[in-house]
Amino acid sequence: MPRLYGFEDAAHRRVLEAEAAGIRQAMSRRLAKQLSPQVVEWMNAAGYRTTLGNLWRPVGLDAVLDHPAIAGLEEDDQGELVETGGPQIVTPAEFKQLRAQKEAAKPASPRAEQRDYLLTSGGLSVCGLCGSLFTASPSNSGSRGYRCAPSTAQHPGGCGKVRINADLAEIYVAENVLAELAKPEVARHLEAVHDRVLAESAELRKRAKGDRARQSELGKEYASTQMSGAAFRSADRELSKRIREAEVEARRLEQVKQAPLGGVRDLVHWWKHAPLASKKGVLVLMLEQIAFYPAASRGSRTVDSNRVALTWRTWATAPGAADAERTEA
Repeated sequence: MPRLYGFEDAAHRRVLEAEAAGIRQAMSRRLAKQLSPQVVEWMNAAGYRTTLGNLWRPVGLDAVLDHPAIAGLEEDDQGELVETGGPQIVTPAEFKQLRAQKEAAKPASPRAEQRDYLLTSGGLSVCGLCGSLFTASPSNSGSRGYRCAPSTAQHPGGCGKVRINADLAEIYVAENVLAELAKPEVARHLEAVHDRVLAESAELRKRAKGDRARQSELGKEYASTQMSGAAFRSADRELSKRIREAEVEARRLEQVKQAPLGGVRDLVHWWKHAPLASKKGVLVLMLEQIAFYPAASRGSRTVDSNRVALTWRTWATAPGAADAERTEA
């Protein structure tokens, strides 16, 4: 597992001062009522980077500032904060003050449940212009939508040039997927593809497990001074990246477990009443990727093959079978 920012070791006994200075500054700014995005912007501009060498994001910073170890504390079985005798990057008083401050800022009533979005299954949906992941993003009027988010310091990479109405996009994708599912040649190969996808997911899990074991060995080597701190951090960062990427892709592929195999006579009726998890499972089983492109004209509500490119999984499973991977241009 990645180490906690500010410490060199998993036991939180050796402070990494170069990072601890950033934590103290971030804590002071948060206690001064600066919002997390503002503090993150400052940290990135000041040259601070996460343990994986990435730019900071609000959720990552909040996780560090809410970790009791930075104040030499831990939570007991009753959830009470107790001292560990470990080093304190910030004082226990500062830590408790920020927690109280965040608790007081919580809304009196729970937030409304987020509306469902079908096409946000892992890395399935991307921007056709820049390749960045598509995200759920309601329009100014409140209607559901997807878009390529513009590049920011916290979320670099997106072009921000493509947006599409969620209802129209989901209907278009569903119609095409159900049409494919209804084809006898697709139905014949569906179970084999299902097993192949799950086997790929299992292999990713196995790879992540092996990388975790290697990460543990790295920690032992570093603890016994058999390697330098710089070499340890570089290797640990690379392994953490590999583990994270493998597990994200494994979770995405494992969604096919929810896809029905056979026994569905009326696909359209099933789709209308199926749980969201089952629908996402079908999409992951059927599609490699969905790419979205800009509308031909501003305000257009037309969704067709000019705006949506579907890259299908390969159904061919036997020698000599036709290559059935199809991409809509």
